[in-house]
Amino acid sequence: MKILVTGGAGFIGSNFVRYFLQQHPSASIINVDKLTYAGNLENLIDLEANPRYRFVRGDITDAAFVDSLAQEVEAIIHFAAETHVDRSIVSADAFVRTNVYGTYVLLEASRRYQHQRFVHISTDEVYGSRLEGFFKEEDPLSPTSPYSASKAGSDLLVSSYHKTYGLPAIITRCSNNFGPYQFPEKLIPLIITNALEDKPLPVYGDGLYVRDWLYVLDHCEAIDRIFHLGKPGEVYNIGGQGDKKNIEVVHLILEILKKPKSLIQYVKDRPGHDRRYAIDPNKIESELGWKPAYSFEKSLEETVHWYQTQMDWWKRIKSGEYLKMYEKIYGVPL
Repeated sequence: MKILVTGGAGFIGSNFVRYFLQQHPSASIINVDKLTYAGNLENLIDLEANPRYRFVRGDITDAAFVDSLAQEVEAIIHFAAETHVDRSIVSADAFVRTNVYGTYVLLEASRRYQHQRFVHISTDEVYGSRLEGFFKEEDPLSPTSPYSASKAGSDLLVSSYHKTYGLPAIITRCSNNFGPYQFPEKLIPLIITNALEDKPLPVYGDGLYVRDWLYVLDHCEAIDRIFHLGKPGEVYNIGGQGDKKNIEVVHLILEILKKPKSLIQYVKDRPGHDRRYAIDPNKIESELGWKPAYSFEKSLEETVHWYQTQMDWWKRIKSGEYLKMYEKIYGVPL
Protein backbone atom coordinates (compact mmCIF):
# COMPACT_ATOMS: atom_id res chain seq x y z
CA MET A 1 0.00 0.00 0.00
CA LYS A 2 1.17 3.53 -0.80
CA ILE A 3 0.35 6.12 1.87
CA LEU A 4 0.50 9.90 1.93
CA VAL A 5 1.84 11.10 5.29
CA THR A 6 1.44 14.81 5.97
CA GLY A 7 3.83 16.58 8.33
CA GLY A 8 6.26 13.69 8.18
CA ALA A 9 9.32 15.88 8.78
CA GLY A 10 8.03 16.92 12.19
CA PHE A 11 8.55 15.22 15.52
CA ILE A 12 5.79 12.60 15.64
CA GLY A 13 5.47 12.31 11.86
CA SER A 14 9.16 11.51 11.29
CA ASN A 15 9.16 8.91 14.05
CA PHE A 16 6.05 7.35 12.52
CA VAL A 17 7.42 7.28 8.96
CA ARG A 18 10.52 5.41 10.11
CA TYR A 19 8.50 3.06 12.33
CA PHE A 20 5.90 2.25 9.66
CA LEU A 21 8.46 1.48 6.95
CA GLN A 22 10.32 -0.81 9.35
CA GLN A 23 7.15 -2.65 10.34
CA HIS A 24 5.66 -3.01 6.84
CA PRO A 25 8.20 -4.00 4.15
CA SER A 26 5.58 -3.89 1.38
CA ALA A 27 4.39 -0.36 2.19
CA SER A 28 5.66 2.87 0.65
CA ILE A 29 5.26 6.45 1.86
CA ILE A 30 5.09 9.86 0.25
CA ASN A 31 5.99 12.36 2.93
CA VAL A 32 4.69 15.90 2.35
CA ASP A 33 5.84 18.69 4.63
CA LYS A 34 5.90 22.46 4.23
CA LEU A 35 9.15 22.62 6.25
CA THR A 36 8.06 25.39 8.56
CA TYR A 37 10.21 26.02 11.63
CA ALA A 38 9.26 22.64 13.20
CA GLY A 39 9.91 20.49 10.12
CA ASN A 40 13.41 19.10 9.81
CA LEU A 41 14.62 16.82 7.02
CA GLU A 42 17.56 15.76 9.20
CA ASN A 43 14.99 13.74 11.16
CA LEU A 44 14.78 11.31 8.22
CA ILE A 45 18.20 11.57 6.62
CA ASP A 46 18.63 7.80 7.00
CA LEU A 47 15.68 7.20 4.62
CA GLU A 48 16.87 9.36 1.74
CA ALA A 49 18.04 6.35 -0.30
CA ASN A 50 15.06 4.13 0.58
CA PRO A 51 13.10 3.33 -2.62
CA ARG A 52 9.89 3.04 -0.58
CA TYR A 53 10.18 6.61 0.68
CA ARG A 54 9.77 9.92 -1.12
CA PHE A 55 9.79 13.44 0.31
CA VAL A 56 7.89 16.29 -1.34
CA ARG A 57 7.93 19.82 0.00
CA GLY A 58 4.54 21.51 -0.18
CA ASP A 59 1.60 23.14 1.57
CA ILE A 60 -1.52 21.13 2.42
CA THR A 61 -3.66 24.24 1.89
CA ASP A 62 -2.73 24.13 -1.84
CA ALA A 63 -5.56 22.07 -3.34
CA ALA A 64 -3.90 21.46 -6.73
CA PHE A 65 -0.69 20.31 -5.05
CA VAL A 66 -2.54 17.98 -2.67
CA ASP A 67 -4.61 16.58 -5.55
CA SER A 68 -1.46 15.70 -7.52
CA LEU A 69 -0.23 13.53 -4.63
CA ALA A 70 -3.57 12.13 -3.46
CA GLN A 71 -4.18 10.41 -6.79
CA GLU A 72 -0.98 8.38 -6.28
CA VAL A 73 -1.93 6.87 -2.92
CA GLU A 74 -4.53 4.66 -1.28
CA ALA A 75 -4.65 6.28 2.15
CA ILE A 76 -3.73 9.42 4.10
CA ILE A 77 -2.30 9.68 7.61
CA HIS A 78 -2.55 13.33 8.57
CA PHE A 79 -0.06 14.71 11.10
CA ALA A 80 0.56 18.14 9.59
CA ALA A 81 -0.50 20.89 11.99
CA GLU A 82 0.60 24.02 13.76
CA THR A 83 0.81 22.78 17.35
CA HIS A 84 2.43 25.22 19.75
CA VAL A 85 -0.07 26.83 22.13
CA ASP A 86 2.09 29.89 22.87
CA ARG A 87 2.47 30.67 19.17
CA SER A 88 -1.31 30.33 18.66
CA ILE A 89 -1.92 32.88 21.40
CA VAL A 90 0.37 35.38 19.69
CA SER A 91 -1.23 34.79 16.27
CA ALA A 92 -3.91 32.24 15.37
CA ASP A 93 -3.87 32.81 11.60
CA ALA A 94 -1.54 29.95 10.61
CA PHE A 95 -3.36 27.59 12.98
CA VAL A 96 -6.74 28.20 11.37
CA ARG A 97 -5.35 27.98 7.83
CA THR A 98 -3.28 24.84 8.31
CA ASN A 99 -5.26 22.93 10.90
CA VAL A 100 -8.77 23.64 9.62
CA TYR A 101 -8.53 24.59 5.95
CA GLY A 102 -5.60 22.24 5.29
CA THR A 103 -7.57 19.34 6.74
CA TYR A 104 -10.54 20.26 4.53
CA VAL A 105 -8.32 20.19 1.42
CA LEU A 106 -7.02 16.74 2.34
CA LEU A 107 -10.52 15.42 3.06
CA GLU A 108 -11.77 16.59 -0.33
CA ALA A 109 -8.87 14.89 -2.09
CA SER A 110 -9.33 11.68 -0.10
CA ARG A 111 -13.03 11.63 -0.96
CA ARG A 112 -12.32 12.31 -4.65
CA TYR A 113 -9.94 9.38 -4.96
CA GLN A 114 -11.93 7.05 -2.69
CA HIS A 115 -9.08 6.28 -0.33
CA GLN A 116 -9.22 3.20 1.86
CA ARG A 117 -8.30 5.12 5.03
CA PHE A 118 -7.98 8.66 6.36
CA VAL A 119 -6.40 8.80 9.82
CA HIS A 120 -6.47 12.23 11.45
CA ILE A 121 -3.99 12.79 14.29
CA SER A 122 -5.50 15.11 16.90
CA THR A 123 -4.85 15.96 20.56
CA ASP A 124 -6.30 15.55 24.04
CA GLU A 125 -6.32 19.35 24.29
CA VAL A 126 -9.61 19.50 22.35
CA TYR A 127 -11.39 18.27 25.51
CA GLY A 128 -10.12 21.15 27.63
CA SER A 129 -9.08 20.87 31.26
CA ARG A 130 -10.36 18.41 33.86
CA LEU A 131 -9.34 18.46 37.51
CA GLU A 132 -10.58 14.93 38.27
CA GLY A 133 -11.39 11.85 36.24
CA PHE A 134 -10.61 11.17 32.59
CA PHE A 135 -12.09 12.24 29.27
CA LYS A 136 -13.68 9.58 27.10
CA GLU A 137 -14.06 9.76 23.32
CA GLU A 138 -17.75 10.69 23.48
CA ASP A 139 -17.23 13.63 25.85
CA PRO A 140 -17.96 17.11 24.47
CA LEU A 141 -15.10 19.22 23.16
CA SER A 142 -14.18 22.34 25.09
CA PRO A 143 -10.93 23.79 23.70
CA THR A 144 -9.44 26.84 25.40
CA SER A 145 -6.60 28.02 23.13
CA PRO A 146 -6.64 28.99 19.45
CA TYR A 147 -4.49 25.92 18.81
CA SER A 148 -6.85 23.44 20.47
CA ALA A 149 -9.87 25.19 18.95
CA SER A 150 -8.41 24.78 15.47
CA LYS A 151 -7.79 21.08 16.16
CA ALA A 152 -11.33 20.65 17.46
CA GLY A 153 -12.61 22.27 14.27
CA SER A 154 -10.59 19.87 12.14
CA ASP A 155 -11.86 16.92 14.18
CA LEU A 156 -15.45 17.95 13.48
CA LEU A 157 -14.71 18.29 9.77
CA VAL A 158 -13.24 14.78 9.66
CA SER A 159 -16.24 13.38 11.51
CA SER A 160 -18.64 15.13 9.14
CA TYR A 161 -16.92 13.66 6.07
CA HIS A 162 -17.44 10.18 7.47
CA LYS A 163 -21.09 10.80 8.34
CA THR A 164 -21.99 12.69 5.17
CA TYR A 165 -19.85 11.02 2.50
CA GLY A 166 -18.93 7.71 4.07
CA LEU A 167 -15.21 8.55 4.01
CA PRO A 168 -13.42 5.81 6.01
CA ALA A 169 -11.95 8.33 8.43
CA ILE A 170 -10.69 7.76 11.96
CA ILE A 171 -9.66 10.35 14.58
CA THR A 172 -6.94 9.78 17.17
CA ARG A 173 -6.45 12.00 20.21
CA CYS A 174 -3.13 11.58 21.98
CA SER A 175 -1.68 12.95 25.18
CA ASN A 176 1.63 14.86 25.36
CA ASN A 177 4.31 13.10 23.33
CA PHE A 178 8.03 13.11 24.03
CA GLY A 179 11.08 11.36 22.62
CA PRO A 180 13.77 11.76 19.92
CA TYR A 181 13.58 14.55 17.33
CA GLN A 182 11.15 16.76 19.28
CA PHE A 183 11.52 20.47 18.54
CA PRO A 184 13.22 22.10 21.55
CA GLU A 185 10.48 24.63 22.31
CA LYS A 186 8.38 21.87 23.94
CA LEU A 187 8.73 21.26 27.67
CA ILE A 188 10.87 18.11 27.86
CA PRO A 189 13.42 18.91 25.11
CA LEU A 190 13.57 22.54 26.23
CA ILE A 191 14.41 21.54 29.79
CA ILE A 192 16.93 18.91 28.64
CA THR A 193 18.77 21.18 26.19
CA ASN A 194 18.78 24.22 28.49
CA ALA A 195 20.06 22.09 31.36
CA LEU A 196 22.84 20.69 29.17
CA GLU A 197 23.90 24.28 28.50
CA ASP A 198 23.40 25.33 32.15
CA LYS A 199 20.79 27.86 31.10
CA PRO A 200 17.66 28.81 33.10
CA LEU A 201 14.79 26.33 32.94
CA PRO A 202 11.54 28.29 32.45
CA VAL A 203 8.55 26.84 34.31
CA TYR A 204 5.12 28.41 33.89
CA GLY A 205 3.23 29.62 36.97
CA ASP A 206 3.52 27.33 39.97
CA GLY A 207 4.66 24.35 37.87
CA LEU A 208 1.73 22.21 39.08
CA TYR A 209 0.05 21.78 35.69
CA VAL A 210 -0.59 18.09 35.02
CA ARG A 211 -0.02 16.31 31.72
CA ASP A 212 -0.24 12.66 30.66
CA TRP A 213 3.02 11.76 28.92
CA LEU A 214 3.22 9.31 26.01
CA TYR A 215 6.49 8.05 24.53
CA VAL A 216 6.47 8.73 20.80
CA LEU A 217 7.19 5.11 19.79
CA ASP A 218 4.16 3.95 21.79
CA HIS A 219 2.14 6.53 19.87
CA CYS A 220 3.50 5.26 16.54
CA GLU A 221 2.50 1.69 17.38
CA ALA A 222 -0.98 2.85 18.37
CA ILE A 223 -1.49 4.74 15.10
CA ASP A 224 -0.27 1.73 13.13
CA ARG A 225 -2.79 -0.48 14.91
CA ILE A 226 -5.61 2.01 14.40
CA PHE A 227 -4.72 2.35 10.71
CA HIS A 228 -5.04 -1.39 10.17
CA LEU A 229 -7.67 -2.40 12.73
CA GLY A 230 -9.59 0.73 13.72
CA LYS A 231 -13.23 1.19 12.81
CA PRO A 232 -14.06 4.05 10.39
CA GLY A 233 -16.00 6.85 12.05
CA GLU A 234 -14.51 6.16 15.47
CA VAL A 235 -12.36 8.27 17.78
CA TYR A 236 -9.56 6.65 19.78
CA ASN A 237 -7.85 8.23 22.80
CA ILE A 238 -4.15 7.31 23.01
CA GLY A 239 -2.81 7.92 26.51
CA GLY A 240 0.43 6.96 28.20
CA GLN A 241 -1.05 6.77 31.69
CA GLY A 242 1.94 8.77 32.87
CA ASP A 243 0.36 11.73 34.66
CA LYS A 244 3.00 14.09 36.01
CA LYS A 245 3.11 17.67 37.23
CA ASN A 246 5.37 19.81 35.07
CA ILE A 247 7.69 20.52 37.96
CA GLU A 248 8.00 16.77 38.63
CA VAL A 249 9.17 16.25 35.06
CA VAL A 250 11.71 19.05 35.43
CA HIS A 251 13.04 17.55 38.67
CA LEU A 252 13.38 14.09 37.06
CA ILE A 253 15.38 15.52 34.16
CA LEU A 254 17.68 17.38 36.55
CA GLU A 255 18.24 14.17 38.52
CA ILE A 256 19.15 12.23 35.37
CA LEU A 257 21.56 14.96 34.25
CA LYS A 258 22.84 15.59 37.78
CA LYS A 259 22.13 19.30 37.43
CA PRO A 260 21.11 21.67 40.26
CA LYS A 261 17.53 22.73 40.91
CA SER A 262 18.80 26.29 41.08
CA LEU A 263 18.52 26.34 37.27
CA ILE A 264 14.70 26.38 37.61
CA GLN A 265 13.17 29.78 36.87
CA TYR A 266 9.45 30.29 37.43
CA VAL A 267 8.01 32.59 34.76
CA LYS A 268 4.74 34.41 34.18
CA ASP A 269 1.92 32.01 33.33
CA ARG A 270 0.46 31.96 29.84
CA PRO A 271 -3.17 33.03 29.24
CA GLY A 272 -5.84 30.31 29.53
CA HIS A 273 -3.40 27.68 30.77
CA ASP A 274 -5.30 24.38 31.21
CA ARG A 275 -4.65 22.88 34.63
CA ARG A 276 -4.86 19.19 33.76
CA TYR A 277 -5.26 17.03 30.66
CA ALA A 278 -6.36 13.46 31.23
CA ILE A 279 -7.80 10.94 28.79
CA ASP A 280 -9.11 7.40 29.19
CA PRO A 281 -7.35 5.01 26.75
CA ASN A 282 -9.57 2.03 27.62
CA LYS A 283 -11.23 1.94 24.19
CA ILE A 284 -8.05 1.34 22.18
CA GLU A 285 -6.81 -1.07 24.85
CA SER A 286 -9.96 -3.17 24.98
CA GLU A 287 -10.95 -3.04 21.29
CA LEU A 288 -7.57 -3.04 19.55
CA GLY A 289 -5.29 -4.59 22.18
CA TRP A 290 -2.87 -1.69 22.44
CA LYS A 291 -1.06 -0.67 25.63
CA PRO A 292 2.01 1.49 26.19
CA ALA A 293 5.16 -0.63 26.12
CA TYR A 294 7.46 2.01 27.65
CA SER A 295 7.41 3.27 31.23
CA PHE A 296 7.66 7.03 31.63
CA GLU A 297 10.81 6.93 33.75
CA LYS A 298 12.73 4.57 31.44
CA SER A 299 11.72 6.33 28.23
CA LEU A 300 12.55 9.72 29.79
CA GLU A 301 16.06 8.45 30.56
CA GLU A 302 16.42 7.23 26.95
CA THR A 303 15.17 10.60 25.67
CA VAL A 304 17.65 12.52 27.81
CA HIS A 305 20.43 10.25 26.53
CA TRP A 306 19.36 10.87 22.92
CA TYR A 307 19.62 14.65 23.36
CA GLN A 308 22.98 14.23 25.08
CA THR A 309 24.32 12.34 22.07
CA GLN A 310 22.65 14.52 19.42
CA MET A 311 23.86 17.93 20.49
CA ASP A 312 24.73 19.00 16.94
CA TRP A 313 21.13 18.29 15.87
CA TRP A 314 19.43 20.46 18.48
CA LYS A 315 22.07 23.18 18.49
CA ARG A 316 21.48 23.70 14.75
CA ILE A 317 17.79 24.06 15.52
CA LYS A 318 18.23 26.48 18.41
CA SER A 319 20.62 28.61 16.36
CA GLY A 320 18.37 28.59 13.28
CA GLU A 321 21.14 27.07 11.12
CA TYR A 322 18.83 24.38 9.73
CA LEU A 323 16.47 27.02 8.30
CA LYS A 324 19.35 28.70 6.46
CA MET A 325 20.16 25.34 4.89
CA TYR A 326 16.60 25.01 3.54
CA GLU A 327 16.72 28.55 2.19
CA LYS A 328 19.74 27.53 0.12
CA ILE A 329 18.06 24.33 -1.10
CA TYR A 330 14.68 25.83 -1.97
CA GLY A 331 15.72 29.37 -2.77
CA VAL A 332 13.11 31.04 -0.56
CA PRO A 333 12.93 31.96 3.14
CA LEU A 334 11.07 29.41 5.29
